[in-house]
Amino acid sequence: MTLIKVIIPAFNEEDSIGNVINDIPEIVDEIIVVDNNSNDKTSEKVKKAGATSLFEERKGYGYACLKGIDYVASQSKQPDIIVFLDGDYSDYPEELTKIVQPIIEDDIDLVIGARVKRLREKHSMTPQQVFGNWLATFLMKIFFNAKFTDLGPFRAIKFDKLQSLEMVDKTYGWTVEMQLKAIRKKLSYIEVPVRYKKRIGVSKVSGTVKGTIFAALKILGWIFKYSFK
Repeated sequence: MTLIKVIIPAFNEEDSIGNVINDIPEIVDEIIVVDNNSNDKTSEKVKKAGATSLFEERKGYGYACLKGIDYVASQSKQPDIIVFLDGDYSDYPEELTKIVQPIIEDDIDLVIGARVKRLREKHSMTPQQVFGNWLATFLMKIFFNAKFTDLGPFRAIKFDKLQSLEMVDKTYGWTVEMQLKAIRKKLSYIEVPVRYKKRIGVSKVSGTVKGTIFAALKILGWIFKYSFK
């Protein structure tokens, strides 16, 4: 039986996190939510929904993901697959079965949930998100011959392959770092089209000018760093 664990970074997601947890399929062994120093009732809602609640004081998407990975790595029984998704309910957690299927059935190492236009709810992604994804994946194609079309947060990866990537990004560059390192290590990967809807609450990245600029600089920084290696 394939052992699957889910890691969900969450910052002030008290209105959405319960929905996310409740919609995750029962094939998952453990749901781990990393409260990224929220000042609302996110942790309380996580515990009420029956998921594992961790706390990461240092703010940053990458910090939260790394906290979850460290927790999983410390367990006596290691999972076969780790799934990442956001806590804002913009993804459809029930589509997790689609995300892990290529790993289980076809031995793929990494699966990215691609937020394709035909499956996206109108205005669920900001214009800067759409452009940023296009630019990043276009540059990845030019520099690395990559076939990615999205940096979507809903993704699954074999746990041993994830560990081999030695992830380090603490903030906005987490997703692109994983994809670039997967290319460098010649991991097999595939994209699976997923639905996407308007998030609950305001985005901490694309919802602010500061967040948008920092995310763009971090993503481009990773791409150019690897292109000159």
